[in-house]
Amino acid sequence: AVKLSAFRIRILVCGKLLQKKPPHRPCWPDLMQRGNAAPIAAERGNDMSEILDQIWMTSLTTLLSIAVLFLLAKLMGNKQVSQMTMFDYVVGITIGSSAAELATELENPAKPLIAMLLYGVADVLISLLTSKSLKARAVITGKPLVLLENGVIDRENLKKARLDLSEFLTYCRIGGWFDLSQLQTAVLEHNGVVSFLPKEAYRPASPEDLNLRPKQSRLQLPLVMDGRLLPENLRKAGKEETWVRRNLLRQGYQDEGEVFLALWDGGEKLTVFPMDPKKKEG
Repeated sequence: AVKLSAFRIRILVCGKLLQKKPPHRPCWPDLMQRGNAAPIAAERGNDMSEILDQIWMTSLTTLLSIAVLFLLAKLMGNKQVSQMTMFDYVVGITIGSSAAELATELENPAKPLIAMLLYGVADVLISLLTSKSLKARAVITGKPLVLLENGVIDRENLKKARLDLSEFLTYCRIGGWFDLSQLQTAVLEHNGVVSFLPKEAYRPASPEDLNLRPKQSRLQLPLVMDGRLLPENLRKAGKEETWVRRNLLRQGYQDEGEVFLALWDGGEKLTVFPMDPKKKEG
């Protein structure tokens, strides 16, 4: 009887638990009815406004960093990577890092901006100093190192340049010299490029060696680009538009609109590249 009563109690408790409803979670319409939607909507609106403000500020600082980078690049001069000294390389990396920080620094963008300007001005001042003072140039940009002279490799200069023989031979092969016995001198320049002076017996022959007097070539000047005549280049060449069109007609082109590029070599000839490659093949 006791076991049966305990079993009945368990059934009654389980029934009560099954009949008990889960706690009601208010949904959006309930909140609207209770008047609690206004604070939540305001909070969501504030979050969206803050996100839009961050996007706007990031866009402005990014455009500012691009503009400053462009101006500093013009101020510091156009140099290829192979022409940069170690100081130029380090300054370039630092300015790039400051520009990236400027693009994402929303609270105080003046700090990376000032750093970029100071590094750019420092690079310009050092460039002016090295152009005026030989001592400063030797200290800042360094001196060339002779790696090979009269067929003898200078081990001490290789150590100063921190180059091993494998790297030196790689530089020679890149320069087109696979036989070191053909070289008179090899010099490591301050920008990291190795210059080579071959022996007289292995240097390329010149017209003077063959007693020839070739006519001096001139730099080709584009007169037509992308189907359009270039008036400024025509003035430099001393040619008129009618001369260009007559020359194009002789080569089978109706007008400059059919020409992708036309180069003048200083004489009476135009080297023409058509818009349609098939026309050239034909």
